[in-house]
Amino acid sequence: MTTPAGSGTGFGSVSWWGLSPALDLQAESPPLNPDSKAVTEHGIPELDVLLLGSVDGRHLLRTLARAVHWPRRKFNFYVLENNLEAVARHMLIFSLVLEEPEKMGLQEKSETFLEVWGNALLRPPVAAFVRTQAEHLAHLVPEPDRLAEQLPWLSLSVLKFRERDALEAVFRFWAGGEKGPETFPMNRLWDSRVRHYLGSRYDARRGVSDWDLHMKLHDRGANVIHTREFRRWRDTGVAFELRDPSAYHLPNRTLASGRLLNHRGERVAARGYWGDIATGPFVAFGIEADDQSLLRTSNGQPVKTAGEITQHNVTELFQELAAWGRARTSQRDPEPVQWEKEAENVQPPEASAQGSFSVHFLSLDSAQTLHHKNCYKERFQLLYVACGMVHLLSPELGACVAPGGCLTVELARYLVDLREEQLQAFSVRVGELARAAGFSPQSGIKSSETFARFYKSGNSPPAADTNQATAESVTPSADVLVPPSEAISPPLEAIATPPKVMATPPEVMTPPP
Repeated sequence: MTTPAGSGTGFGSVSWWGLSPALDLQAESPPLNPDSKAVTEHGIPELDVLLLGSVDGRHLLRTLARAVHWPRRKFNFYVLENNLEAVARHMLIFSLVLEEPEKMGLQEKSETFLEVWGNALLRPPVAAFVRTQAEHLAHLVPEPDRLAEQLPWLSLSVLKFRERDALEAVFRFWAGGEKGPETFPMNRLWDSRVRHYLGSRYDARRGVSDWDLHMKLHDRGANVIHTREFRRWRDTGVAFELRDPSAYHLPNRTLASGRLLNHRGERVAARGYWGDIATGPFVAFGIEADDQSLLRTSNGQPVKTAGEITQHNVTELFQELAAWGRARTSQRDPEPVQWEKEAENVQPPEASAQGSFSVHFLSLDSAQTLHHKNCYKERFQLLYVACGMVHLLSPELGACVAPGGCLTVELARYLVDLREEQLQAFSVRVGELARAAGFSPQSGIKSSETFARFYKSGNSPPAADTNQATAESVTPSADVLVPPSEAISPPLEAIATPPKVMATPPEVMTPPP
């Protein structure tokens, strides 16, 4: 059967990479108020940001990289995802980014990041790095004291015990507790998803790929994505081919996740690949650049591909992070105390940078209960919501944003399954949800088809159960962004692992809508 246009099945039910360019969250936040109460014990202003569905840490990394251009500030990132595999990927990515230069050079670090982040298949050295880091993180998760000592930037304190156990199980799976590529046969899983997605159009998949690229992604601003790299990704899942093509043959286990499926009338748990097979990981770092020469054209064609731009941007990002760390090491307060001088003199740049930010992972189902805790009421200066999490935007969530705070919502511009009228309807729904949550559109800023921006006025309506009906009445329908499992599931015999050896307990998996 041919997949109907606009079904949304190519988006999948799990997001592994962002479908919008990376943002500097300081630029999205309200201006720094010197009289703000949000300061640390040493008088350094704080920025508290709540992110729903940021999935790959791109906004956090760009914010930290650009921090050297802003007044000194401490960042507190509160991250809420809809699955624990995304939390594990966050932890792995930050562990990689903060790896000491003596252990991993800049080029090796950027290439490893791109392959782990965006490729379905890995080279053996990169797969070995994932196994080593996953084994290390699996030992740290159940030991809070060791975790705080070795990863001081990370906080898992608000996760439930069963979520921590499941997170440890994810890392155990990545580390190779279940040996062999057959445990997660990515080639077969990828091809099965594509076959199910395209239906009778599978034999014409090259033409479908070209149509989606030229008539949708290019028309929506991503014209630097080259036909060859987009076809390769659609066929194999390898977006960034930085070495010999034959070197990519080991499955990227970080892209595995669990789902509850309907099989012969029963709910069964299975592990497979349920992510994006339509747009690709090119949008996050590959379609915009500070260096405009990367975006120039010759004879109407871009001179650089999205993969080349992505590699340049990621390498530059890691360079800026290292420069920020050095700047933080040499930076001094007007009258620092003696112990602070001594600590800064002996800290390496990475340690200094880690002391300037923290990442707190929230419980998966806490979006509607955060406002019940006084520590979160009107706390955040910025709320970021990804397009796949817009249905969680409610008055209860709005109560966690401080008066004058900002809201940035990722729109569905780069979802190739959606038609223009669906994109416009989604933007309208986002506006209605934001108003119901107590936000107003920002005036005086350039309109964007990628992000919708709002602010919270001082007289925003309080969160109440009576407003919930209003929010629910305009929530985007599930069949647009998160299709039912039956719509995207390959035949059960194509699933990677039988339910009885699932690493993640079924009760913490994301059930179908």
